[in-house]
Amino acid sequence: MGSSTISKIEKAILYAREPDRFEFQDFTVKLRGMHSTHTVVYRGGKLTCDCEHFIGHGDCSHTIACEKRLGEMLPGGIPLLVN
Repeated sequence: MGSSTISKIEKAILYAREPDRFEFQDFTVKLRGMHSTHTVVYRGGKLTCDCEHFIGHGDCSHTIACEKRLGEMLPGGIPLLVN
């Protein structure tokens, strides 16, 4: 491994330690639930899910799990339970 690659890895480690460098905008996650796999989408600062519970209630175990897993990485912390 060359010195250039080593310096890039060191810089990446520094970046990874500073969550405020990251700004999630849009992403899609496949989350394996107990009975099936669901698609969770983060767009416009909100999480949505294709499961029936989310469609009826505006939140679900899948979106809450994503919030807990991503924590401070999402803008504004955790208050994404709003539809």
